[in-house]
Amino acid sequence: MSGETRNYSSGDAYALEFLGYQFSFGEQDFEERVAAAAVRLGLIPSNDLDDDELADLVELAADARIAEPRSRLGAYVVRHWERLALVDGESLVYWLRKLVFRSAYLDHRVKEGLLDVTWDDSSGEFMYAEPEGGRSLLELAPTPSWHAVQYRP
Repeated sequence: MSGETRNYSSGDAYALEFLGYQFSFGEQDFEERVAAAAVRLGLIPSNDLDDDELADLVELAADARIAEPRSRLGAYVVRHWERLALVDGESLVYWLRKLVFRSAYLDHRVKEGLLDVTWDDSSGEFMYAEPEGGRSLLELAPTPSWHAVQYRP
């Protein structure tokens, strides 16, 4: 990967391209982002995962499959793949990756001073705004929901 432009880098454990952007992640950074994405999509109820569950989710996001499930979560994903892969025409793997990249992209823009972060008590979430008082990014693009087929331990 030397010589290639990276738009975000927190390490070299995972290097992925998404929509023309090259991102590389440290192991913990990628794991945390994948777990947060799975929660946001409703695939899992919380990011309180054991090592094997996290490894299965990371493999799904990185490789678009789980070759050999390590956990009950991984076995659930493999067993119910026909129902989980696409929900309302939306791809689970695509959205896991999109949310991982979206969070890294926003963090990169904050680091570069292009966005400010504030906490919104009413929603219980962080909000992003342009530092010069420009428009606030109140709502990031809506995401599809996997709540109806959520894994429940």
